[in-house]
Formats: sequence, structure tokens, C-alpha cells
Amino acid sequence: MPDRGGGPTGPRIRVGRPSRRVRTLLMTLGVLAVLGMAFTMFAGFWTDWLWYRSVNYSSVFTTTLWTKIGLFFVFGLLMALAVGFNIWLAHRVQPPMAAMSAEQQSLDRYRMGIRPYKRWLLLGIAALVGLIAGASAAGQWRTWLMWVNGVPFHQKDPQFHLDVSFFAFDLPWYRFLLGFGFAATILSLIAAALTHYLYGGLRVTSPGARATSAATGHLSVLLGIFVALKAVAYWLDRYGLAVKSSDFKATDSWTGLRYVDANAYLPAKTILFCIAVICALLFFATLWRRTWQLPVIGFGLMVLSAILIGGLYPAIVQKFQVQPNEQAKEAPYVEKNLKATREAYGIDDTKVSDYAGTSPTKDKTKLRDVVDSTASVRLMDPNVVSPTFQQLQQIRNYYAFPTNLDVDRYSKDGKDQDTVIGLRELNLNGIPKNNWINDHFRYTHGYGVVAAKGTEADDQGRPVFTEYDLPSKGDLGTYQQRIYYGEKTTEYSIVGGPQKEIDYSDDSGERTYTYTGKSGVSLSNPVNRAAYAVAFGEPQILYSGAIGEGSRILYNRTPKERVEAIAPWLTIDGDAYPAVVDGRIQWIVDAYTTTNGYPYASRTTLGDTTADSLTANNNSRAVVAQQNQVNYIRNSVKATVDAYTGKVELYQWDTQDPVLKTWMKAFPGTVEPKSDISDDLMAHLRYPQDLFKVQRELLSRYHVEDAQTFLSGSEVWQVPDDPTNESGSAVPPYYLSMKMPDQNSQVFSLTTTFTPNGRDNLSAFMSVDAEAGSPDYGKIRILKLPTNTTVNGPKQVQSQFNSEQDIAETISLLSRGNSKVEYGNLLTVPLDGGLLYVEPIYVRGGGLKYPLLRKVLVTFGGNTAFEDTLDQALNKVFGAESATPPENDGGGTTTPPTSGNPTVQEALNDAQKAFTAGQDALKKGDWEAYGKAQKDLEAALKRAEDAQTEADKGNKASSSPSPGSSAGSGSTASPAPSGSPSPTSSPSSSPGSSG
Repeated sequence: MPDRGGGPTGPRIRVGRPSRRVRTLLMTLGVLAVLGMAFTMFAGFWTDWLWYRSVNYSSVFTTTLWTKIGLFFVFGLLMALAVGFNIWLAHRVQPPMAAMSAEQQSLDRYRMGIRPYKRWLLLGIAALVGLIAGASAAGQWRTWLMWVNGVPFHQKDPQFHLDVSFFAFDLPWYRFLLGFGFAATILSLIAAALTHYLYGGLRVTSPGARATSAATGHLSVLLGIFVALKAVAYWLDRYGLAVKSSDFKATDSWTGLRYVDANAYLPAKTILFCIAVICALLFFATLWRRTWQLPVIGFGLMVLSAILIGGLYPAIVQKFQVQPNEQAKEAPYVEKNLKATREAYGIDDTKVSDYAGTSPTKDKTKLRDVVDSTASVRLMDPNVVSPTFQQLQQIRNYYAFPTNLDVDRYSKDGKDQDTVIGLRELNLNGIPKNNWINDHFRYTHGYGVVAAKGTEADDQGRPVFTEYDLPSKGDLGTYQQRIYYGEKTTEYSIVGGPQKEIDYSDDSGERTYTYTGKSGVSLSNPVNRAAYAVAFGEPQILYSGAIGEGSRILYNRTPKERVEAIAPWLTIDGDAYPAVVDGRIQWIVDAYTTTNGYPYASRTTLGDTTADSLTANNNSRAVVAQQNQVNYIRNSVKATVDAYTGKVELYQWDTQDPVLKTWMKAFPGTVEPKSDISDDLMAHLRYPQDLFKVQRELLSRYHVEDAQTFLSGSEVWQVPDDPTNESGSAVPPYYLSMKMPDQNSQVFSLTTTFTPNGRDNLSAFMSVDAEAGSPDYGKIRILKLPTNTTVNGPKQVQSQFNSEQDIAETISLLSRGNSKVEYGNLLTVPLDGGLLYVEPIYVRGGGLKYPLLRKVLVTFGGNTAFEDTLDQALNKVFGAESATPPENDGGGTTTPPTSGNPTVQEALNDAQKAFTAGQDALKKGDWEAYGKAQKDLEAALKRAEDAQTEADKGNKASSSPSPGSSAGSGSTASPAPSGSPSPTSSPSSSPGSSG
């Protein structure tokens, strides 16, 4: 080429187009990348759809999906049209470009630069704001469904006399619409102003008018819309006062109108509404007047009015009218708050009774027999004995029990028995070798229930098992024992195909099994396999030969996870518990409906209110809340999850709850009527712990019904910290079969205590009838102690236990060596006007990896006992023995009955002697004698094990006594799991090692 620039020339680099092969490769890679992203998105959507269809709740998926899509497109389109239209209009009314100022010359470069892309730029901006607005609106699907399906509460708020549903269902939607309107108006105003400036409609430094008449009119309308929306906001703020939270010295969180709200803020909002309407009209009038003088003056007056009327005036009313006579001024509004809060949390029927706190009976021996009829004292603490279940009933390393076991009721011979229960769930960390096949194909399920009496221990301090061994046997009869769905089952499994599963192991070796349930999603379809390979990031799902005809993938396997997915509008209780119901293991999950819009009802934070010493170290017990801040809650749904099939059933429990009725209207067919609950299931339903925690927190302030007392704060209580550990968290409520003073017989109850705010003495005892079949289910009773006397609270009782010399010396003795003393639940039982405290003491010592019940602490009326058994401790405290023959309640004082096998019995007798010798040596500090006793004990246990093995070969059935037997019933502490030193136990788990 000729040199046209006159400058020096040099070698030129010719940049050619990429070769056809490179272009093809790049295009192919681009197409593959797009297809890959598209299939990844499809895989997530498709696997979700398949899962919901597999659990027969596809309507939940489709309703939620279409609601989100509808909101996304409607509000996304509205936002895109609003912003796009205002940009187009600002461009359409641009002034002609004649004389060019320096400012306009500078802008002209930008106008020329975007001129070829104006249409695409407009579409891009509109699409961007539309996508953002649509995504935000899709997140409001719950608000939309509650508004469109809302049913009335048939209760009116005391200020505006509107149905509560207006505040719970309507007002949140109106606020969303208002917020969307503000966002659309502000974005449109910014976009229009920038466009007017770019094309000369607005001038900053140019001579002449700062804005053309077209720009003035356009922006004035947008400002008028903004001010009009502000007027609507002022009007809605009037109703918002009924659900507004504020600080108030009588309570941590006050909701509703106070004196200053009703007499200052409410009229101020009305006045500001009128001013905003007038100001908006002045902006609209600019279309004809073409001047901003009046609108600007009006807007300034509105801002000034908001400061003076909306801020300064209420502050003056509060300072000079309310504070000098606060109790008289606030009392009417406090009464409204008291009434609404008690109704919203279901505590309005709470029965508060005065209770002396001290027994009037002079002769305490008369109360000894009364104890047995007053409460079934639980010695097996479900939060302590899980390692004991693990050691004695784990059987295989790939099984495990939860950290916190559960308490339920089971009936035997017509008598209900408080039972500690846990499932032998799958533990992938314990399988012999971790690989993909083992983790997801071979080890797929747990096996069996393990249960023990809650009120008894055997003569070695072990649980008295009523369901035991592998496969499980005992009092629960025949049921499907395989556990494919549980609290510890967090990994997916692929079952039902050519790969056999490990069922369980026994003396004959490993038994295999093939899943026959209909749960899970079929992988016979290659599209399904590809989708799950992508969704789980596991390509082997696509090509593994272990997957074939009949293979199904199981996931979302924890009970709370399944209920939350199926009913995303429910708040899930932190503690799902298992029960054997109609021949199947069912997980029972309590679920709540909540709202944050109940007028005048004070709010609570679910995460904080439901926290206690158990949740502090176990996040799996935390409540699963759809909204953390609530001021209305109902246990409206009882859910079950089948441990074998994973089938989820939702049952309507609260038939009057309008929030549940609203969701049932939004998701028809998902919740079954209460009448469908079987009698067997009803026997295991109980009052939920998290609801009880919320109610006890509210009742610490709202147990009073008098406004003056509430305002004075003189009767504010607190939930005491758990004295049995150093977590500093609240004491958990305890399930206990007991009777309150006004009851005739024991009822399965949930109990807690209160102390005065900032002090440790006892102020009240609270219980609720927790048995679903009882006529007073959900009835809350509070025993209020007098304020002029001091009754020891839990912390003081624990300190008293620890400070008594004899007890302290024994605790020190039990803690020697490698032993560790663990305190069980400190139970409180009202008795004859006084309060009985009982606390089991466990020792985890020597080579033992699990705690055994060693002592029982009891105090009543200033008398304290620290004995081997509950019966002995009660006898000492009351100075008399029970007329009822005692059951075995722990300790080593019960004489082991005969075994039925003389050789085994002789060995066990030797073991008992060695154990006693070891304890004596321990007390004397004679470690040489103690070591000899331990060797003798191990040898005796080995002889017992060998003798039992020989006996089993001869006649296994006749020589294996029931593990559920206790010394009190005439059976032995035998080789079964709950008896004396077991031939199936290792020497390290012998009782003598606990020293």
C-alpha cells in the first residue's frame, strides 16, 4: 500500500481471520458451554419435579413454581415497561439541537456514540431492571398466596376495628405493592432525568432555561407519583402502628399502639397524608403551569411538616404528657397488648394458682407413699444415656444413636410407661471401608428400635431395656425395622437394583436385602440418571453398572427436611421423635403456622426463644423457622414420616387456625383432616417442646393480667440457666408423668421452672398436659410462689447438693482416676404444697465409654439424701419406707436373683463380689487391692460369657432371660443387655471399671 501519511513505513503485521477449523472449534465449544449451562439448570428443575412427584406432593411444586413465574413476569414486565417507557418518552420529547453550548458539545460525543445502539440499549436497560424486579417479586410468593387465599380470623383489632386478617394477610401485600411502586418511580425518575440531560432537556451550565417545558412536565408527573405514593405510605402507616414494635421499659419488645401513638402519631399520619395529597396535585398541575415554584414549596412544607408533626410533636407529647403519669396513660394500651399477646400465643387460658412452696404436713413420713402416686420420676436422662445405648446396643460400628434420645409413652399390661427411645440409625463413618459403592449402595439403612424404661435402672446402673438386640425384640411386637429415613441419614442411597444391600449381621454372618418400597425416584430412565449425575456432581450415576432395572435413588431423607420441603409454609419443631405406630416406625414432626402481623401482640424471636442447653451443642435440634420474628404461633399440623418408605402425612391438628386454613386453601389436598389420625398414632402425639419454650418465655412477663402490675415490672420472671452444665443456656423443659395439685391422676406433662428476674430463688412452676389423648391436652398450669418467702430454685438446689460435705466427698470419690461424674436432669415435682427435687447422678469411669446411674439426689423441705437408689433416697428424706414394693431404680443394692443357669450364676456372683471388693478398695484408696479386684472381675465375666455361650448352644430360647426384667420383678441381672455384668460385654464395660 502507498504511504499516505508521509511518515516512515515499516513492516506491517497482517491480522488475518481465524481459520475455518478454529472458528468451528470455538463455535462448537460455545454451543457446548451453553448446552451445559442449560442442562445444569434443567437438571435442578427436573430432579426437583421428580422428587415432589415421588412423594405425591407435585401440587406443592407446581403451585409454588407457577406462583413464582407469574409474579416474576408480571412485576418484571411492569418494571421494564415503566422504566423503558420513561426513557423512550424522554428521548421522544428532546429539544432540537441548534446553537451548541460547550456542555452540549461535550454530550454530543456520547449521543453520537450510542446512536447506533439506542434501541438495544433501551431494551437492555428495561430487561435488566425487569429481571431484578421480577426476581424480587418472585420471592414474595408466600405474601401473594396469603393475600389471595386469606380467610378471616373473626377477631377485630381494638383500635381500627378491622379483622386481624387485614394485618396478617392484606397489609404485607399492600406494603410490597407500595415498595414496588416506589422502586419503579425512582428508577423511572433517574432514567428519565439522565435521558433528558443527555439529549438537552435538562441543562446544568448552558445559558437559558435549565429545563425545557417537556422535561419539566415529564419529571413533574414522576415526582407527583412519588409524592402520591408517599401519601399512600402515610395512610398505611396508620394501620402499621398496630403491628409496630418499639422499646418499652415494661417489656423487651412492645407491639401495638401506645398513648403517644394513638394521640400523636396517628393524627400526625392523617395530617401528613392530606398534605402529601395536596403536594402531589401541585406537581401534577405543573403540566399546565410549567413551573416548579409551587410544587417545590409544597414539597418543602411536607418535609417540614414530617419533621414537626411526625417527629417533634410526638416527642413533646411523650415528654410532657406521658412520662409524668406513665402508668395511668399507658394502662389502657397495656391491657390491649396483654389480651392480644395472650391470645396470639395460645396462653390466654393459662391457669395461675398460688402455691405455698412449703409443705404444711408436719409428719413427713405420711408423704412417702404420696410421692409414688404424684410422679413417675424419670431416672434415665435421654440427654445423658445415649452413649450407654451406643455401647450396649450399637451391635455394629456402622450403626449409631442420636446424641439426644427421646421420651415417649408405651403401654404394657394396661399401664403407661415413660420410655426412653432411640433408633439404631446408619452411621457411614463406621463402615469398614468408605467408597462410592459402600456409601451409597451397600450400607443404606439402619435397623431397629431400642427402648428402655425411663423410671428404672438395673442393679448396675444400666437402662432396663424393653426393646433390644439386632433384630430388635421385646415389648413393641412385630414391626418393619429397617430405617431408610432418619435424623442421621443425610446421604443419598441407590436401592432396589442389582446391587444387594447389607441388611444386618448376626451369628450366621451378614444378611443382604433389596429395598421393596416405592419411595425415591427411578433411575431406569437415562435422562433421570444424567440429571442426577449433574445435580449431585457424581458422574458415576450415569454409567455405573451397579444401577439397573428397579434402581431408585433416595434423598432428602431426614424427617424435618422432608416436611419442610413438602410444606414450605410451615415452621418445623426442632425435635422430631420416633414411635412404633401400627407396625411401622414413624417419625413424628410437630409443625407450626406463624405470622408477624397480629395487632398488639408482642413479638418474639424463635431462634433465641427456643434455644436452651440442648440446642447449644446440637444444631440439629434447632427450630426450622420460615420467619424468625413472629407474634402469633399455633401447633396447627402434626406430620409423620415413615422410616421405611419416607411417606409424609400432614394432619390438621388445630382446626380453628385461620393461618392454616389459608394455606390449605392455597395448597388444597396437602393436609389431611384430624379425623384421619389413628388411635395408635394419637397415643404417641405430645405437646411440642419449641411451642412450650415460646409460651414459657412469654409467660415470664404475660402471666399477669393487670396492667399496673405489668407496668411496674415487679413480677417479671426468667427461665433459669441449666444448673447441670456450664453452657450458660436456659434449662430445657422436661417430659414427665406427674399430677398437679388440682389433678386426680398422673398425666404425661411438659414442665419447667421460673425464677425472679436477676435472682435464683424459685418464683413459679409451669406444666402443660402433653398427652394428646387427655381431655386437658394443652392446658397450661402455673403454680405461683409467694414473693414474701424464699424457696430454693434449681441453681440453689444444685449448689446445695454440691456444698454438702458428705455429698461432696462422695462426688470427689466417684471422680477419682479417669472417672467423670455427669449430672442428669434436675426434675421438679410439686408435692403437698412443697417442691421435690430429684437428680440422677451418672459416672463414666475407668475404661467405660458410657455413663451408668450410680447415685440419686433428692431434696424436699430442707432434707437432702444422696443414695444408691431413688427408693433409698426417698426413704431417707421422708423418714419412712414406701408401702409399695420398690421397683429396681438403680444402684447396686438389689440382690441379683437366680439366673436359671447355675454356672452362669456362679460366675456372676463372683463378678458381684469382685465389684464390691473393688468399690471398697476404692473408698480406702487401696489401689493395689482395686487392681486385683478388677482382674478378678474380668475373669468372672469371661467365665460367665463362656458359660452362657455353652448354654445358648443347648437351648438358646430357654436360657436367654428378658432384658426388660429388673430386680424388682424377680428376674436376674442376666447376660441380656440390661442386666448385671453381661457375657456379651467386654471387660472394659464392666461396672467395676467405673471407680
